[in-house]
Amino acid sequence: MKTSKIKKMCAVVLAATLGISVLAGCGSSSESGATAGAQELTFNIGGDIKTLDPALNQAVDGGIILENLFEGLYKPGDDFKPIPAIAESYDLSEDQTVYTFHLRKDAKWTNGDPVTAGDFEYAWKRVLDPATAAEYSYQMLYLKGATKYNESGTEEDRENVGVKAIDDNTLEVTLESPCAYFLDLVSFPCYFPVNKNAVEANKDWSTKAETYVSNGPFKLTDYKIKDGAVLEKNDTYYNKDQVTLDKLNIKFVAEPTSAWANYKAGQFDMIYSVPAAEVPEGVKKGDVTTYPQLGTYYLSLNVTDKVTDPKAAEALGNVDVRKALNLAIDREAIVNNVTKGGQIAATSFVPVGIPDAEGKDFKNKEYFPAKGDVEQAKKLLADAGYPNGEGFPTLTLLINPEGDHSLIAQAIQDMWKNNLGIDVQIQSQEWKVFQDTRISKNYEIARDGWVGDYNDPMTFIDLLESNSGLNNSGYNNPKYDELVEAAKVEQDAAKRMDLMHQAEDVLMEDMPIAPIYYYTQTMGVQSYVKGLKVSNLGFIYFDKVTLEK
Repeated sequence: MKTSKIKKMCAVVLAATLGISVLAGCGSSSESGATAGAQELTFNIGGDIKTLDPALNQAVDGGIILENLFEGLYKPGDDFKPIPAIAESYDLSEDQTVYTFHLRKDAKWTNGDPVTAGDFEYAWKRVLDPATAAEYSYQMLYLKGATKYNESGTEEDRENVGVKAIDDNTLEVTLESPCAYFLDLVSFPCYFPVNKNAVEANKDWSTKAETYVSNGPFKLTDYKIKDGAVLEKNDTYYNKDQVTLDKLNIKFVAEPTSAWANYKAGQFDMIYSVPAAEVPEGVKKGDVTTYPQLGTYYLSLNVTDKVTDPKAAEALGNVDVRKALNLAIDREAIVNNVTKGGQIAATSFVPVGIPDAEGKDFKNKEYFPAKGDVEQAKKLLADAGYPNGEGFPTLTLLINPEGDHSLIAQAIQDMWKNNLGIDVQIQSQEWKVFQDTRISKNYEIARDGWVGDYNDPMTFIDLLESNSGLNNSGYNNPKYDELVEAAKVEQDAAKRMDLMHQAEDVLMEDMPIAPIYYYTQTMGVQSYVKGLKVSNLGFIYFDKVTLEK
């Protein structure tokens, strides 16, 4: 996605806004609503995060922490519509391509420096700089001249990118074309400012609390890889009086059963993931809460020449094999018997919950049965030259150990064995290593997932473009790319949606991915945690949380 050649990114005024908020534990546990005791919350987020650099993060877990350490020009309000943050207001040109943001003068970095328009210009161009190798640079290609700089890296092209600090408190942003959800985008982590002095003084600035500088409601005071991070209330934050929590202890316990045991023992106030076996009873007792998410859990099938086993490469390169693997999976069995967290069996890549031009759900068809079609899967495998699985190579399914990935992988492994007669080995890698392996395409089949960055089908559709930095399967179909690029410049809302439907048709015909289910997030949240804000994009906000024990 980082090298996507986008001429016009947002051609259509969208009715939908970014995300849906869920306020957990709103209201008081006592009549007075008084808070008692230390305002210190311990939250287990799962395995070790990959980075705390806003330019380099690509995962929800890192994004959760960044959303509480930083603040952009705008931020999501309680209803998740964008509200002013570091920018107090903006002016928009008549042709809707030039935003002039007016920054508040009381915004400061945790080191006491003022937050300036220059910090935003520096940060955005840093994301676009090809030397940064930011996978999320594609999100900056809305800016005029961004694609050219992202490809060339020259100083001349850098100067021509459509973001310019007019003075310390005025930022001028020029887009390639009108973008109705641009204020939603500038709330996203890759659009956060960074402190130039801190970044350039130490290339490892984001790995140590002593060198970490941020501008949000919390500051980083401790960070230990494989252990956790400590966030404390930021006294330089302009809205610090509205922040109740004094300290947020974030733990990196990867094993769900260990995290659950700590949660039940009262050692953790929150856990991000609940073991599937504990969900039904936990929901009944009020120990577990399920939140909607705009995302799809899927398998990436490596269709590149990076597959080292030639027999595996030949098999995965055959579309009939990929379709057979997909049809041999009973998704209803997985969501009902394995995950058990309210997930919906996926029958498309774009999940339910995204509106089309008429306000109806974009998902309007099932590309395959939720329960699968074993007979058709067997026929396709035979047509590909592997009758009853004969001669089929043993494939490897790559996962990370957090959550229920192992249980899901085992269920799929059994389905492929029982339904197709093929063997699959499961390989588990710790989260940071897994991300690197998957994005470098050094695997055969890998568990994958995507939670939308904004409430539009494009946040899923452009993920599988051939030049997308996060196209983990290596899928490459010029027809698909052509349809996606056409949708990006289409001015008519209905035609734009139709182009994206056509693109998904092509994608599901080629089957470089196997959608499994549409996400929910099942978390453990103690009853005394009030004011928690959880978005359907996966982010959690702690700035209004209080503990009422």
